[in-house]
Amino acid sequence: MTAIHVWGIVSTRALRVHWTLQELGLTYGTTPIRTRTPEQTAPAYRAVNPLHKIPTMEIDGVRYTESGAIALELAARFRDRMDLWPEAERARVLEWCFYVAMELDATSLYVIRRHGDLSEIYGEAPVAVSGAREYWLKQAAKAESALADGRPWLLGETFSVADIMLGSCLGWAGRRDVAVPQVLRDYDARLHARPGRRRAEEANEGRMDTAAGGG
Repeated sequence: MTAIHVWGIVSTRALRVHWTLQELGLTYGTTPIRTRTPEQTAPAYRAVNPLHKIPTMEIDGVRYTESGAIALELAARFRDRMDLWPEAERARVLEWCFYVAMELDATSLYVIRRHGDLSEIYGEAPVAVSGAREYWLKQAAKAESALADGRPWLLGETFSVADIMLGSCLGWAGRRDVAVPQVLRDYDARLHARPGRRRAEEANEGRMDTAAGGG
């Protein structure tokens, strides 16, 4: 049996990993490391991930970092359980994943978080925060346009890693009072209705010692 372990909870990026595992119906262990805690920078976790970022995942003794890369690795490795990365749409899924990671996460939402919630660490930068909010809406228009034809998921009828990536950011945006177009709010409601998403939130909140999904 494949042994899987995840370090990291209470994080948008950790949610992506828990969500992918839950959609695939995999059983795994969790170490509840939270961001910006003594446990995250302790020698024990630095031995796991020298950059002491979360999440980290280990499969059969091999460790992986970067939430998007982990989600894609899981999708590729366990596609027999559920095809979250269809062969015919490989490039399209990658396009969506990189778009979410760069344009919505790093360039928009994380700027807002760094200079808003974490301004005592990174400094106040109201102009940067304002610009990031405007940039978010501009970039969110890409996803809004793709879903405007009524399709349930980014690839149409097929749910994929791309939806996990985008869905994690929409939840983050909601918690930061960032404007979300109605088309994306409706899409987010569909995502939240998925059993895999609900189980992933339980795991990400630390309410599961060992998580197992399915269906």
